[in-house]
Amino acid sequence: MTENKMGVMPVGKLIFTMSLPMILSMLIQALYNVVDSVFVSWINEESLTAVSMAFPIQNLMIAVAVGTGVGVNALLSRSLGEKNYDIANRAAENAVFLAVISCLVFTVLGTLTARVFFALQSTDPQIVEYGTLYLRICSLGCVGIFIEITMERLLQATGRTFYTMITQGVGAVINIVLDPILIFGLGPFPQTGIAGAAIATVTGQIVAGILAVFFNAACNHDIHLSLRGFRPDGHIILRIYSVGIPSIVMNSIGSVMTFGLNQIVGAFTATATAVLGIYFKFQSFVFMPIFGLNNGMVPIVAYNYGARKKERMVQAIRLCIIAAVLIMLAGLLVIQFFSAQILMLFKASENMLAIGVPALKIICISFLFAGFNVIVSSTLQALGHGFLSMVISIIRQLVVLLPAAYLLSLSGNLTLIWWSFPIAELVAFLLCIFYLRHLYQRVIQPLEAEN
Repeated sequence: MTENKMGVMPVGKLIFTMSLPMILSMLIQALYNVVDSVFVSWINEESLTAVSMAFPIQNLMIAVAVGTGVGVNALLSRSLGEKNYDIANRAAENAVFLAVISCLVFTVLGTLTARVFFALQSTDPQIVEYGTLYLRICSLGCVGIFIEITMERLLQATGRTFYTMITQGVGAVINIVLDPILIFGLGPFPQTGIAGAAIATVTGQIVAGILAVFFNAACNHDIHLSLRGFRPDGHIILRIYSVGIPSIVMNSIGSVMTFGLNQIVGAFTATATAVLGIYFKFQSFVFMPIFGLNNGMVPIVAYNYGARKKERMVQAIRLCIIAAVLIMLAGLLVIQFFSAQILMLFKASENMLAIGVPALKIICISFLFAGFNVIVSSTLQALGHGFLSMVISIIRQLVVLLPAAYLLSLSGNLTLIWWSFPIAELVAFLLCIFYLRHLYQRVIQPLEAEN
């Protein structure tokens, strides 16, 4: 069998061809995240606050799907690099099984606990009602997000990122088109308000998932999915989660962090919770290209690690760090100069502008370090050291950010709380430098002696 392009194509061109489709598709994803919240904000500020409060649960679903996908991606790419096609096929088959199980768990938990979750965060009955309805619909339709992410990771692991651009793009466009139609009742459709936003979201995800299944069946010739007579393979699942669980924990920590921050800033005013939600939505415009770059890099590094090609690994990591830092600097400048205009997209009141403008300007200082941190964390995962990525994420979000936010809140000054973001990112930056040096000396450099 001819060697996969990840082992032979020039590294710069390989990163570009693999990452660009995912960067474009993720920018479309970021657009629909923002557009979704913009339309919701046009209902009223309570609905925007409810969607912001639902974000930790939605992020938890994505964390489980993406974390499992990271484990599958690393195992599958390394197996292809080692020419072990049987392991690669079994990794793909078990990935589908894990996606189905995860979907069932979140469907049950999400629908049963939605009201309790919002009642813990707000005493406003309208926010609780909005949030409960929105989250229940997202939970009932979560099959889309699990199948979509799993199938897209199989395409990414074999270098077929063009197809993931199509699946994510189509899903996002469907969401964007359906949002105003269902929320405000355009044409023959009834006005459904915040329920319409949830329905638009899950519809886009389900269609994207179906497309991703089709592309794997028709175009992904490096792996062969055959679920006839399938039985879960405990050894394969263990290998997937040896990398995947740290990634799941790492991304799930974001849900805990967001929930905690909502409690801290919400004690000042519900408007601050809405501002935090706007930030998390809009930051995806900056971070999604980094994640696209990142998703292109992980299979390249994992494949060449399996193939024992040190120079290709080092070159890929170096180029991605440079690109990530430049993207984050551009994002920093945009938010610094246009924070008020960003907030006005969400029909911000004078009170929201007074809170939100300094919040966005302070938080985005963390972008100076974030691009480097994301690439290094993913490098650790690609080389099978996901535990170190998890440690960095835990320290950044739970050991530094949340305690710092709480301590700064004791001053009674809401603006000071936002400084917890750059403080936490700086600490993570120092840890990433330490772990990257350790990884290079212990894992990457010895490969030179083998060649």
